Amino acid sequence: MDKLTLYIANKNYSSWSFRPWMALTGGGIDFEEVLIPFDYPNGNPNIKAVSPSGHVHLLQHGALKIWESFAIIEYVAELYPDAGLLPKDRAERALARSVSAEMMSSFRVLRNACPMNIRRPKGKIAMPGGVSADISRIQTIWRDLLQKSGGPFLFGAFSGVDAMFAPVVNRFDIYDLVSSADTLAYMNVMKAHPAWRKWEEAARAERWIVPEDEV
Repeated sequence: MDKLTLYIANKNYSSWSFRPWMALTGGGIDFEEVLIPFDYPNGNPNIKAVSPSGHVHLLQHGALKIWESFAIIEYVAELYPDAGLLPKDRAERALARSVSAEMMSSFRVLRNACPMNIRRPKGKIAMPGGVSADISRIQTIWRDLLQKSGGPFLFGAFSGVDAMFAPVVNRFDIYDLVSSADTLAYMNVMKAHPAWRKWEEAARAERWIVPEDEV
């Protein structure tokens, strides 16, 4: 089988890179990592040389190039069905796709107000209207899935769906956005995962600094 190569951006800032990286790493999938850092204000021309969309993250498998987080996760889940990246039950997979698609397409107020930043000191900031609705909906998704599965992850064991929400865990944590016990318990489980800790360690070691209004 051709090797998998995952192109990512800065680990401190790139929420989109974090998702497939954590899924593959947490699933025990062997892949080569290539980091192409943000280079503001003019962008990094190396990204366009690799990615048809002009953005990273991107997974390359032989001649095939796949972009968008959940497309990468689904593809790798088909290659490695025993890795647990998606539920084996068809109805559960449909639910996993639904919440993952909602994560990709929604919560723009939260994204814009609270950029991912692993190194940011924890603390509250002024929030625009609409953030509370995003927070409430995400907590409802988590609560429903955890109650259904029994936890500790959203579908019981770690899966690609947890990886899809990993940047939200960072946002909730560093901007001190939540206080409910069940939400905090799930966040602690995520932050204790070896893949999370490996990403965080690398992010804290990076030297690039990107202003928050450019992330």
